[in-house]
Amino acid sequence: MHIHILGICGTFMGSLAVLAKELGHHVTGSDANVYPPMSTQLQAQGIELTQGYDPAQLDPAPDVVVIGNALSRGNPAVEYVLNKGLPYVSGPQWLADHVLQGRWVLAVAGTHGKTTTSSMLAWVLEHAGMAPGFLIGGVPQNFAVSARLGDTPFFVVEADEYDSAFFDKRSKFVHYRPRTAILNNLEFDHADIFPDLPAIERQFHHLVRTIPSEGLVIHPTTEPALQRVIEMGCWTPVQTTGEGGQWQARLLSDDGSRFAVLFEGDVQGTVEWDMTGQHNVANALATLAAARHVGVVPSLAIAGLNAFKSVKRRMEKVAQVHGVTIYDDFAHHPTAIATTLDGLRKHIGDAPLIAVIEPRSNSMKLGAHREGLPHSVVQADHVVWYAPANLGWDLAGTVGCSPVPTRVCDSLEAIIAEVKSKVTPGTHVVIMSNGGFGGLHGKLADALR
Repeated sequence: MHIHILGICGTFMGSLAVLAKELGHHVTGSDANVYPPMSTQLQAQGIELTQGYDPAQLDPAPDVVVIGNALSRGNPAVEYVLNKGLPYVSGPQWLADHVLQGRWVLAVAGTHGKTTTSSMLAWVLEHAGMAPGFLIGGVPQNFAVSARLGDTPFFVVEADEYDSAFFDKRSKFVHYRPRTAILNNLEFDHADIFPDLPAIERQFHHLVRTIPSEGLVIHPTTEPALQRVIEMGCWTPVQTTGEGGQWQARLLSDDGSRFAVLFEGDVQGTVEWDMTGQHNVANALATLAAARHVGVVPSLAIAGLNAFKSVKRRMEKVAQVHGVTIYDDFAHHPTAIATTLDGLRKHIGDAPLIAVIEPRSNSMKLGAHREGLPHSVVQADHVVWYAPANLGWDLAGTVGCSPVPTRVCDSLEAIIAEVKSKVTPGTHVVIMSNGGFGGLHGKLADALR
């Protein structure tokens, strides 16, 4: 079967393409912006990519067109599909019908940490010999690929609350029907499709409604929005993590790189890994709870976490030049920015820390998180913000009250010049964006050389 994917370089759609290819289909796809890590992964898989949405790519007609949620009416390829009556489907629906049917699905949902936690969970199951399938919105370094079918009924999926397609406004995760569900956290996000937090809570409750009574829901005790979701009705056993929960961590180092794990008060073992930050400790507890639900004893799961290598673009060390360390990170929400910088600060102590931030997500472009930005960066010594001409709101005015020395730049060249003027040997530079940021990481490293 020939499957053509519109919007193939998104992290979800790119992973879907890998699964379709593994099932034996002929897979092609197109996107407006083709950039790593998805573009390189797809090329390595032998999947043909077309830049742009010229309808000519749909002639001869594929057997089915999978339409990504970034595409809307008015897109030339979408209009061609509708006018010609070509068969089409959303990505989540295709995944549910062709991959998840009849499998034990472990879904990881939440505003933050989905990619890291689903990567942890897939790796812990792999380490335990369970050979799971998975679809993750990033490239876990333990696997070097973002998706695979796996050899057993177990399938780990990053369960996003974003909508499915222009013709299906339900959250993606409603299609997945998990047996084991991690609800990591819940804050307002995706301001382009959700009017407020209660609207997102409602979608999370739609997910909870699909989990069987013999399944398991895992969530932290510290998230009032998730508590409200559960109180709307839950027909499934629940396990909680964090303070006062069944799963707890006792920190053995401030940066979260060593901690003891307790389940119902009993110590299960010690995690010693390369990860940092309280958020990753929380991700680990949820992972251990989910792994235990499918039969992995905590001691074995902890051994798996100790060998976990994180995900590309999640505090990934990408260069070290003349004593300056450069990291690539995906954080694009004030909470994620704050927790990531806090983890790094605890890890590096008093070393100079510069954050370079691109407010690129749809919510950021709409200004939905403006008020949280000035104080999200308090752990940095200097912050460089990128304000492209089309941002649509006054970034400089917003971050002007930040307690941290701040510079707003309107070009990559200006950012590089600013960082170069501030770094000394021993400085750590974190570049934060949910896009390619114009290849800033490599350009900065070259400039420092």
